[in-house]
Amino acid sequence: MLRRPPGSSHAPRSAADRGQQPGAAAAGGSARPPPGPGAAARSGAEMVPLVRGAGGSHQWLAAVLLGLCCLLPPGRIAAPGGDFPGVAADSLVVRKGDTAVLRCYLEDGASKGAWLNRSSIIFAGSDKWSVDPRVSIATANRREYSLQIQDVDVTDDGPYTCSVQTQHTPRTMQVHLTVQVSPKIFRISSDIIVNEGSNVTLVCLATGKPEPSISWRHISPSAKPFENGQYLDIYGITRDQAGEYECSAENDVSVPDVKKVKVTVNFAPTIQELKSSGVMLGGNGLIRCEGAGVPAPVFEWYRGERKLINGQQGITIKNYSTRSLLTVTNVTEEHFGNYTCVAANKLGTTNASLPLNQIIEPTTSSPVSSPGQYPHTFTKYVWVLFLKES
Repeated sequence: MLRRPPGSSHAPRSAADRGQQPGAAAAGGSARPPPGPGAAARSGAEMVPLVRGAGGSHQWLAAVLLGLCCLLPPGRIAAPGGDFPGVAADSLVVRKGDTAVLRCYLEDGASKGAWLNRSSIIFAGSDKWSVDPRVSIATANRREYSLQIQDVDVTDDGPYTCSVQTQHTPRTMQVHLTVQVSPKIFRISSDIIVNEGSNVTLVCLATGKPEPSISWRHISPSAKPFENGQYLDIYGITRDQAGEYECSAENDVSVPDVKKVKVTVNFAPTIQELKSSGVMLGGNGLIRCEGAGVPAPVFEWYRGERKLINGQQGITIKNYSTRSLLTVTNVTEEHFGNYTCVAANKLGTTNASLPLNQIIEPTTSSPVSSPGQYPHTFTKYVWVLFLKES
């Protein structure tokens, strides 16, 4: 992340070349306390040779960095929002992918500034030390010296330090950048098929910053709310608990991320209704068998002990996923009797029986008059309306 400004030399210069008296650097070094534990204390000493080799125009940066290392306690140069003398602290919260502007201002035209991220130099004055193309200095006016980071990512999260060297005293400000990330579900249980009475565990994992909360919802009119959490446990699942389950990950950064998982519950078939209407000789009879089961049951019909075949002896059978229709055409005496509907799937078999009854057609005869009696007669009156012209 660090680079030297163009024209800088890798060879260290002598004290005389730097305009100092021999031994001054050593004396200055002995005056500083020995570095304490932590990378910050070591990095401050490591940055000084880099600045020394940057040329005379960057001697102010050496003073800034040395002043910064002396001003902040060892090991706390990267501490966000620290409370130490001469250091102003601020915080900035942005969403991943947005542009972050970390504000910093110079006191006058003669002051110079530098931006650091932990122990790495980003900008020294107008010279860019970072190789990251997303980073730039925002200067809306002569005093502004703000750091702009485009398309921020979670790796940009952390403390940033703006150090301003003035003619009087150095001024240092810290900005802690927090990058928020929208929730994203990266793992959810696959669609599953279980038998009724089994125990089921659904899993939903998500990332985000802040850490998202996970909630579950059974997409059903009679569904009950569940407790929040990555895991949803269902003990002794019933057929009523089959369907889609929705996982939602939410952290208020953006809209929740939602994914669904389908739970199929197998159960043995049941016959819910068996219904027929009586039929007259020569007419058509219908018996309806309503059933349920998962997988969908297979229907068969029997008359007594004999299995009925579709298309034979005036029998028509139409099977659907939850019902079977048996039609008897041109009914004869042989068609009357007991009919049995059988529904079966891999989990079991059930049946129900119902008789097909004959309806006796009522007979009609002409009315006969007894002696001394007269048949009923009906008189129809017709009214005619004449309109007279005036």
